[in-house]
Amino acid sequence: MAKIETPQDLFAHKLGATLKMENTVLEMLGELEEKAQDEQLKEKFHHHAEETRQQIVNLEQTFSAIGVDPTENPCPGIEGIQKEGQQTIKQADDSLVDAVILSGAAETEHYEIAVYEGLITHAGALGHDDVVSLLEENLEIEQHTLEEVKKATEQVAQQTAGRAA
Repeated sequence: MAKIETPQDLFAHKLGATLKMENTVLEMLGELEEKAQDEQLKEKFHHHAEETRQQIVNLEQTFSAIGVDPTENPCPGIEGIQKEGQQTIKQADDSLVDAVILSGAAETEHYEIAVYEGLITHAGALGHDDVVSLLEENLEIEQHTLEEVKKATEQVAQQTAGRAA
């Protein structure tokens, strides 16, 4: 692993971790689509997978624009969220799987939003104004997805709370 010595190195490293993050999320979305109980939720995961593929293209274009080959770097944060979700799904009653999935989805979206906000700040500071719009596009997708997750969580929480009463 190369030593990170300059702000440009750090930006490229974080960009590589973000590429790993999005590829991991793409994998997670396929798993979640399979495990989700609700058909609308399955469709939302399928749609977000399409958006994630575009986000990966945007990241690859960002690498190209800064003159660096796209390289994935470890992203322990997203791997931790993935492991926690998988473990909790195994433990949960089938009637609670969608609630577990949505909880993990919210955590993932918050994490991704924080990552993109940091990348945008660094890109701007480094004068990479040409890539800020690509990163902002990805951020907007994450923010929209978080709102969708919040709505779905409210709906599922009401349904599961109704069964518990």
